[in-house]
Amino acid sequence: QVQLVESGGGLVQAGGSLRLSCAASGRSFSTYTMGWFRQAPGKEREFVASISWSGGGTIYADSVKGRFTISRDNAKNTVYLQMNSLKSDDTAVYYCAARRTFRGPFQSLNEYDVWGQGTQVTVSS
Repeated sequence: QVQLVESGGGLVQAGGSLRLSCAASGRSFSTYTMGWFRQAPGKEREFVASISWSGGGTIYADSVKGRFTISRDNAKNTVYLQMNSLKSDDTAVYYCAARRTFRGPFQSLNEYDVWGQGTQVTVSS
């Protein structure tokens, strides 16, 4: 199964943009449905976005719809999360997740069985 490493987090002012990347090692990345989740201090981990194995299907949390875009490059074994118009409420550790399946995308974190270590995103107001 794949291993996931997130990158691209950092400190940004409100209204700014960041692009997160999640690089997958191992084989058969193109057979994995991928997701992004986030966890703010003192809160539960929550769904952000998910993309199907082919990239043909995507879903988003209402809180990020219209501001965030999930995409993938199967040739590079990488999934991205483009985050625009960032708000202080977007401050969290962002996690990449994966499940080997031709179903999806999925919103529930229980659907995923591989997780990255996370990358911190801090939005200053």
